[in-house]
Parts: sequence; structure tokens; C-alpha cells
Amino acid sequence: MRITILNGDPDPASAFQLYVQQVAGRLADSGHTVTTLNLRDLDLKGCSGCFGCWVKTPGECVKRDDSARVCRAVIDSSLTVLASPIVMGFTTALLKRATDQMIPLVHPYFVVQGGEMHHRPRYAKYPALGLLLGAGSNCDAEDIEIATAIWKRTARNLKFRTVFTAVADRSAKEVADELARVA
Repeated sequence: MRITILNGDPDPASAFQLYVQQVAGRLADSGHTVTTLNLRDLDLKGCSGCFGCWVKTPGECVKRDDSARVCRAVIDSSLTVLASPIVMGFTTALLKRATDQMIPLVHPYFVVQGGEMHHRPRYAKYPALGLLLGAGSNCDAEDIEIATAIWKRTARNLKFRTVFTAVADRSAKEVADELARVA
């Protein structure tokens, strides 16, 4: 299985960074093809809402940055894992910026699904989505619940099927094995 991990941890020396590396290593050792993109190392300019990705360059951001690389890795995977520590009650700005720039993965046109307006899919297949959260000392259960609910809503609009949510309080082996089973 092809797995893409979008690591939104801004600190390359953090315990969460090591945890994400351990999860990725275990998945690779289990025979999966794992691509980890450390978002802090990428040039991601952020979405400005210009609609250029739908009108001028359909399916790709008009800004020349690494967002096309992120989108390609995501759409080519069977499972995409959004990994981030919880900072001030939510995931990092790095992860939010990267996912905002995934809007070219869907069409600008809307359809009604389940009584709600959602974008039409651009591709025939979208990856399953896993969420891996790092909970520090200033994080509580409500922070985890809110972050999970928001990312599930975002995933729904981007056509991902949320299959996994975990907090990095279990062993990396256990989390990696569970990720491999759900995808």
C-alpha cells in the first residue's frame, strides 16, 4: 500500500517528530511504500482564494511552490496521514496551510450530498485519511475532539474517507499496525 504522511511538526528535534519517524519506519518495514513530507521543509505559500487553481491552471495552484508535490503525493496514495502536534488547541499552521492548498484536488462545482453542499470530485479515486495527533501538556480531551471533528469535515469536502484517528500516547508500533489494517 502507498502511504503518504504529511508531518506538520515545525520542530525537527521534537518527541513527536521522532514518533512520526517510528510510525513511518514500522509501516515501511511491514512492506508499505511510505512517503513522509515534512511540511516545515517545503515551500508552501498558502491559499489566497484566487480560484486560479480552478480557472487558470485547473487542478494545480497558480503559485509556484511545493503544493503540487503535496497534492500529487496525496492523490497517488492509498492512505494519507495528517500528523501534527496540538498547539494552542489545534493542529499546526503548517498542516492547515498544506491542506488549504489541496483544494485543486476537487472541482469548483458543487453537488448536494447528504443535504450539504460539497465540491465535485476531480479524480476517480481519493485516499483514505488517517489523523495522528501529538498531545502535549497543554492539550486536553476537548482539544483532541475539536481537532478531530474539524479534520473529518475537511476530509469530507476533499473527498477523503476518514478511517483512523490516534493520539501519540500509544506505542508507534501499535499505531502503525492499526494504520496498516484500516487502509
